[in-house]
Amino acid sequence: MHPATADKNHALTPSRIVRSFTPNWFAATMGTGILAIGLGQFPDIAVLHVAGCLLWMLNIGLFALFSGIYAMTWLRHFDVAREMLEHPTMSMSLGCIPMGLATIVNGLLLFGIPLIGDIAITIAAVLWWIDAALAMACGLAVPFLMFTRQKHAIEQMTAVWLLPVVACEVAAVSGGLLLPYLAEGAAQLEMLLLCYVLWACSVPLAVSLIAILMLRLAVHKLPDASAAASSWLALGPLGTGALAMLLCGENAPVVLASTPLQPFADAIGGASIMAGVLLWGYGFWWLAMASLITARYFRSHVPFNLGWWGYTFPLGVFSVATIHLADLFPLGLLRGLGIGLITALAVIWAVVMTRTVIGAWNGQLFPRPAVAPAAAVALKQAA
Repeated sequence: MHPATADKNHALTPSRIVRSFTPNWFAATMGTGILAIGLGQFPDIAVLHVAGCLLWMLNIGLFALFSGIYAMTWLRHFDVAREMLEHPTMSMSLGCIPMGLATIVNGLLLFGIPLIGDIAITIAAVLWWIDAALAMACGLAVPFLMFTRQKHAIEQMTAVWLLPVVACEVAAVSGGLLLPYLAEGAAQLEMLLLCYVLWACSVPLAVSLIAILMLRLAVHKLPDASAAASSWLALGPLGTGALAMLLCGENAPVVLASTPLQPFADAIGGASIMAGVLLWGYGFWWLAMASLITARYFRSHVPFNLGWWGYTFPLGVFSVATIHLADLFPLGLLRGLGIGLITALAVIWAVVMTRTVIGAWNGQLFPRPAVAPAAAVALKQAA
């Protein structure tokens, strides 16, 4: 092949972007969205609130862009997109789609209401149902593919296995934030029940996977440096699970006050908060462990890839859970920890976003994908 033709074939074009696009790009919306929500925890500091609002708007644009590109991937390169479903690692990132959408729902309540009024609540409620459905679909479909179609080995396991499972508890967090804005009565009771169910569809499974991950790390040691950021992913379900329980615990006594469960309303709320505290404590241990593992990795070269977004969302959701915990336990140490974690998140987000933009611009993050099996057969027959 002539060199000029080869350069043209490898040039970054819209067609190449569409064909190379994978759902792990939605991890960028998760990281951007959680930083926006983290900054939104300080409504009295105008500059932080405005910065959070701008990041939330950027996140909406990114999510819309990625959704359009991914839809085009399915329409124009169906065989490539379908092959991704059987990939033992790439398919896990399908869970990033509902988790990215959940950050937009949360932002509607933090930033949308001051901007567009109560219509933001209606939009958030509609999007939440879509998000919950997508989360449940990922939580069932991807494990089913793992059990029936994909090939896995315990020594190759990483915390990426958690991504499709965690989406349900992220939806539970959004539901917990939405609860106070719903009409009293059946609407709130329904949402509260669904939040607990979504939490139950996620956290026990995630904790089970983390136990297996501990065994895998002890026996087979750390994964390759290309998967360095995966050490943070276990913090995600712990921080998210804690935040969901704290939110449900705060709202449960009020929601259940006029129901047959009224005698148990305070107990349910208290038990939920206690569950949140315990998960937060488990998350604090993993935060320390992930920091130690990261320090070890970065003693040598760690190649950049989209997996670096794994440094952002888990840290972000644990930071927000810490701020909520500080509201319940008014301790300066807790609040200071939350502020410090969000500051660290902002620095990490800036680094990862900069590297992502550069990698996207020069085409590094859009490698030419392998030919799907069906396309390979067609090429062979044509030859």
